[in-house]
Amino acid sequence: MTTHALDMAVKEDSLFSKFGQWCRRDKRGSASLLVLLVIIGIAVFAPWVAPYSPTEQDYSKMLMEPSAAHWLGTDDLGRDVLSRLIHGASKSVYAAFLAVGIALLIGVPVGLLAGFLGGWVDVCISRVIDTLLSFPAIVLAVAVTGAMGIGLTNAMVSVGIVFSPHIARLIRARTLVVREELYVDAARCFGASTTRLLVRHVTPNAIQPVIVQCTLLLAVALLAEASLSFLGLGVQPPEPSWGQMLARAYMYMEISPEQMYAPGLMIMVTALTFNTLGESLRVALDPTMKGL
Repeated sequence: MTTHALDMAVKEDSLFSKFGQWCRRDKRGSASLLVLLVIIGIAVFAPWVAPYSPTEQDYSKMLMEPSAAHWLGTDDLGRDVLSRLIHGASKSVYAAFLAVGIALLIGVPVGLLAGFLGGWVDVCISRVIDTLLSFPAIVLAVAVTGAMGIGLTNAMVSVGIVFSPHIARLIRARTLVVREELYVDAARCFGASTTRLLVRHVTPNAIQPVIVQCTLLLAVALLAEASLSFLGLGVQPPEPSWGQMLARAYMYMEISPEQMYAPGLMIMVTALTFNTLGESLRVALDPTMKGL
């Protein structure tokens, strides 16, 4: 076995070992990770897991109560609520990850440049970030969605744009600390270019708090998708999402209030799972909190 292969094997074994230690030490975090994996699995395999088509209508079975044939009942158009809930998971989870991915693509490079270059670049970027953060997030998301057009992808791109200043400000603050470290000065003395310094030395050591923040933002993105779909700016009928299901069930709340329970509960559980996992990662990645 070559030295490189041996080093890779040792590194992989170390990663698995650390992951196992984390699972044993943090029961709450490992449980939240397990729940999240189950939700993602349901979202990925929705076409095979759902018992019925999420868009198939049967007017003879409108607003049925839960039964053996329809475990969660049917909606106002006779569609199976469980099937729509399962297919809605794929839309809602996709929306959350898309929004946070867009925020990372915009916020990380901007924050790195502002923190590392400093000077007028930092001043200009910081003023833009402060301006964007002065707007209420949901209002800004609605405005961007209205400009880009109605639809799930456009809605979550707008949410990602709204989230990007938070990522940029966080990584900028961390970059200001990392760029003063001795190993960065040593690399600069050896002639490392700005690009190499950012890619090899600054980014790996500044990205840690962003990982935790992204986990927490996934919960916020999930709630934002539900809000925008509830307002009719996200997923469009007849495609299901948890927010869109809530909007539909809201119209029949007095007749069939149980229609709201399933999507509302899934939104709450998934958001709580993201928040719990984010808190566990924060404790695991922060050396000052190891004993807490």
